[in-house]
Amino acid sequence: MSDPPVGRRVLIVEDESLIAMTAEDMLENVGWRPVGVATSCRSALAAVAKGGFDIAMIDINLRGEDSGPVADALAQAGIPFIFTTGYGKARVPERHREAGIIAKPYDARSLDAALQAAAR
Repeated sequence: MSDPPVGRRVLIVEDESLIAMTAEDMLENVGWRPVGVATSCRSALAAVAKGGFDIAMIDINLRGEDSGPVADALAQAGIPFIFTTGYGKARVPERHREAGIIAKPYDARSLDAALQAAAR
């Protein structure tokens, strides 16, 4: 397997395995390359520290834990991201209201569009 193209490598931060697997398939179908799944803030922060991805999609609620610290780490690292949520924009931390948001359930086209907009 070859390395994914730079600019298209995505970290998925999602605690629901079925949603994460579906997102991986959707991303691959529209030309993005999922490079990992983090299921908690702790594992997501470790992934941010390690690097190797160009953009992230972050579930706002990770098993009852707010993913705001993950967004903070990504912003500090200069890595674009979008939020994925079933709760709506009200749950997005005020300091990250400029970030893209996509409502669950999402489809491959809307996910692609949100990631492309964030990557600009």
